Amino acid sequence: MKNLVEELKWRGLYHDSMPGTEEQLLKEATTAYIGFDPTADSLHIGSMVQIILLVHLKNFGHRPIALVGGATGMIGDPSGKSDERNLLDEEALAKNVAGIKSVLSRFLDFNSTEANAPVMVNNYDWMKEFSFIDFAREVGKRITVNYMMAKDSVKKRFSGEGEGMSFTEFTYQLIQGYDFYHLYKNNNCILQMGGSDQWGNITTGTELVRRMGGENAKAYALTTPLITKADGSKFGKSEGGNVWLDADKTSVYKFYQFWVNTTDVDAEKYIKIFTFLDKDTIEALIEEHKTAPHLRVLQKKLAEEITVFVHNREELEKAIQASNILFGNSTAEDLKKLDEATFLEVFDGVPQAEITKADLESGLDIITVLNEKTGFFKSNGEARRALTANSISVNREKIKEDFVLTANDLINYQFVLLQSGKKNYFVIRVV
Repeated sequence: MKNLVEELKWRGLYHDSMPGTEEQLLKEATTAYIGFDPTADSLHIGSMVQIILLVHLKNFGHRPIALVGGATGMIGDPSGKSDERNLLDEEALAKNVAGIKSVLSRFLDFNSTEANAPVMVNNYDWMKEFSFIDFAREVGKRITVNYMMAKDSVKKRFSGEGEGMSFTEFTYQLIQGYDFYHLYKNNNCILQMGGSDQWGNITTGTELVRRMGGENAKAYALTTPLITKADGSKFGKSEGGNVWLDADKTSVYKFYQFWVNTTDVDAEKYIKIFTFLDKDTIEALIEEHKTAPHLRVLQKKLAEEITVFVHNREELEKAIQASNILFGNSTAEDLKKLDEATFLEVFDGVPQAEITKADLESGLDIITVLNEKTGFFKSNGEARRALTANSISVNREKIKEDFVLTANDLINYQFVLLQSGKKNYFVIRVV
């Protein structure tokens, strides 16, 4: 077997593992799982590390299991949180579980017939019939309260962070631990992986496997570091909130822009973590970037690779085309290819004015448009001077003073883009 742990280490994807984990992965094809809690009906880029870890696992000949926590999602993971999470009802959880399954299916082929074909499971399937008494007898007696109290996720809540911890959340690590045992028994799964904040929950699982699986039972743990930005702030959020992996929550354009706008320091780290480019290619890109940082070679390659991985190449091309509207040499035809949502996102924050369809029926002379109808220019004289200087464009095409705006000039039947010089934009919306 190729050395997965070695690969994870140079990529910055390795934080810690239990003794024997690397040897086990080198010895034979190994089944491993990662859990995803259904706190929303999609996943955002904060989950990308774990998705990529499952793909690496598959690429190295091992068998990945993606667990969607329909049961644990009803309780809420206390790890990294100072307060109790609001509980979701069954209907909301079912919707979230379905959404997450849909996202994960884009990265892992759960219909594959290969020997190490990925598997998706929902822990609600085996927890729903488990009575409280049976769980307390079969699982609860295996782990002492002292052992559970020693976990960082529990200690922090008992030491004054937040308002303490309910019994509900206290049981979370036992249920997650039982998931590991269930997958060990039914799927021959002997490795759980996750973020470093999951170490306590994961090792509770390895302990349950050891205590419930018989004298030869073995289980392993491997964690990834929590990703941060170079300035120490939390990775995964933009000014508009979470960056989602679904285009209807975060457009492909905004997704692409998030990665393109990464700092040089972060881009050098992220291109190892979030792409599958090999070591030589990445090192060559880093060197190329250092010789001409202003070209942003690293950021563009990072954005390209991860946009294709999460969406597809066609959507990437559209995102690049949209980016070029503001920052490159785009044409009127390029503008007209933008859908309404992308157009509005590209020109988010650009001044806007509304005119009516009736205004365009007989056409509007450009002076009236630039001053009276939009206020883009303060006076007719100022508008005329700009036109004489050949600095006014409508939908990326230079115009003269005799230009008349009509319905034929509309983008998506409702927008007109005015431009003065290189950087002054104005959007007309026709209502």
